[in-house]
Order: sequence, then structure tokens, then C-alpha cells
Amino acid sequence: MWPRALAAGCLLAWLPLAQASAAPATKPAAQPTLESELVSAIEDLRVGKGQSALEKLARLTQQQPNFRLAQLLYADLLAARSGKPGIMPDAEDPALGDLYDEARYRDEQARFTPPPGTVPGNVLKLAAEYPYLVVVDLPNARLNLFENKAGDLKLIHSHYVGIARNGFGKKASGDLRTPVGIYHITGWKSDEQLPELYGSGALPLNYPNLWDRFRVKTGYGIWLHGVPRSTYVRAPRSSEGCVTMANDDLVALKPYVLGTNAPVILSDHLDWMAKAEAAHERDTFLNRIEDWRSKWAARDTEGYLGFYGEDFTTDGMNKAAFVAHKRRVNATKSFIDVKIDDMSLYRYPGEPMMLAEFTLKYRSDNFSSTAKKQQYWRQTAKGDWKIFREENLD
Repeated sequence: MWPRALAAGCLLAWLPLAQASAAPATKPAAQPTLESELVSAIEDLRVGKGQSALEKLARLTQQQPNFRLAQLLYADLLAARSGKPGIMPDAEDPALGDLYDEARYRDEQARFTPPPGTVPGNVLKLAAEYPYLVVVDLPNARLNLFENKAGDLKLIHSHYVGIARNGFGKKASGDLRTPVGIYHITGWKSDEQLPELYGSGALPLNYPNLWDRFRVKTGYGIWLHGVPRSTYVRAPRSSEGCVTMANDDLVALKPYVLGTNAPVILSDHLDWMAKAEAAHERDTFLNRIEDWRSKWAARDTEGYLGFYGEDFTTDGMNKAAFVAHKRRVNATKSFIDVKIDDMSLYRYPGEPMMLAEFTLKYRSDNFSSTAKKQQYWRQTAKGDWKIFREENLD
């Protein structure tokens, strides 16, 4: 539970500084970060170790003078020790509201550990071509970096981020919201190319993606980027749509994701699934896609078309036009060979649908092609899964 002092006029004055508690302190990390040190100091205060907290906060403010939250906690603790707790501004002061929010996000999420044997629920399968994956938990202001080891996702790093000032769920240019969806990092913009607002640089995302454009969402320039050097981080909700983070965190993230077209999931709700449950859902869906592929390859045109929903659209064709086109084309083939590689399978954030992304290799007696394809599936009222959108990636 977040200390009641955070809702009071003085953040920490209520904590007993001269009397130690019997409660165990949090075990420090092997290689403490600025955030872990901050959270450790807060834990010290919870258990009555005021002197230890003071020393940690003193070190933090010396190490990173622009870490405003650490400065606030340090100043408030000094004020409490002085016997004049009332000198701090009221907690409801708008000028301090962002720092209180940052404190809550950091304290709650830095302590959170995914339950053993779980994986992020948005990702059922990640292709081997992506060695790393970024999942941003938008409601909790948290970026999580996963390593993809033979299809097994391992959380290797997590840190605080800021998002847009109006929250998430971007639909239009200028709405000051961060998008919800699945994107890819497209490159790097260096410090020298950008104004000071972006700090050490930026990792651009491909917003609007194909799905966004289909939904007629507008806007541009959604990046993961740093912050001005006058501050350590920005407030939890302060950007025009981008995801912001400490410059040190951005520089540390860059080598993992640059040059790999790394997926970035901007999630409105990050849940954790048991590996066995995720594997069952993954295998069930992959079998469904394999059935679709095999019927196409067997020239079972009607069986193949049965996978497409009544609301299906692609490349300017509705369901009726697509059906007529496929019947006409398949009737001219003496053989069809279809192979699928590089499969990624996602539960799309913010939408009741599944996204299959894969490389499709097609060959027939008079045509061959290779394309990266996105296939969107949705469950009908009867419980059947049908394809309602199919697109080739740009």
C-alpha cells in the first residue's frame, strides 16, 4: 500500500525516524539502478530506517541532480527531521502532482515481478527474426524489454516511462494521446539531428501502421525518445503522443532494438498468462492457420474461402469480390504450393482480435511470389474465428 504520507501535506514526516522497525528491508539488487535505489529508500522509510533512507537519497541527488522526485523526497525527509514538516507544499499542489504520480508508478511497478512461469499475454509467438521485444505497459508507465530465446520470452529489463498528456488510445492528429497497437522500430535519430526536447535521441515507430490506416487514424512522429538534460525524466503524462524515458535508459535500450525491426507493443492492458495456457492458445491458433494454408495449397477453394468472414476486405475488395477473384484464379491452376515462415502471433492490444504476421511463399504453375503478410482474425457471435482483413506489409 502506498504510504498515507503521500496524500498528506508532508510526504514523509509521519515516518518514525529514530525508531527502527522489525520488518525486513528489501534486498538490494546486485547492480542497483537509480530507480531501485529510490524504491529501496522508500522501503527504508516504511520500516523506520530513516537514516539509511536519508543516505540513499543524498547519494541519488548527488549522482543525478536533475532527478526531481529524489530531490523532493530528500528535501521532505530533511524537513521532517528538522521538526518543521509544514514547510513542504501541500500534496494537492498542481505543481507537485506529476511528482506524486511518478512516485506511485515507480514504487508500485518497480516492485512488481511477473508470476513465475508466465509470459506477456499479448504475444503468443514471436518469430526468431526478432531477438528482442519491447512491451510498454501504458497504464502503469512502464517499458519492458524481453529477449526471445528459441521462442521463449524472458524479461531482461524494466523501467519507468512517460506517455502523452491525455493518456493513450490515439485516433487523430493533435489528440495528445499515445497509440495502442503493435509497431516496429524503424531507425534511430541522433542527438545531433534533434532539438534538446528529445535528449539523447529517438527510436521512431511506424505509426500509423496498416491497421491504423485501415481504421483511418491520423497523426505521425510517434517515437521512443529521451528527455531534455535539464531533467532526469518527464512526468507520467506529459508528451504529445510519444513514449519518453531517461536518457540513460534510452541509450541502454538502443543496442538491443536497433537494426532488428524490433516489435514494440503499446498495450492498454498488460496481463500475464501461464506458459501452458499461452502454448495451448498458440498451438490451437497455429493449427487453424495451417488448415487455412493446406486447403489453399490443395486447391480446396471453397474450404479455403470458408475461413473468411462476411465483413472481410482486402486491397479494395469486399468479400464477394474476393471470393469471385479467388474462384477464378484457382480454377486456372494445375498446382499451388504455399509455405509459411517467420510466424508471429499476437493478441492485438485494444482490439478483440488476433494478428498473425508471417512470410508467405506462394508458387503455382504460372506465378510465384514472396511477401510479408498480416492477417487479422476475429471471433464471430457463434464462436468461430474468421479472417476479416488481410494485407501485405509495405
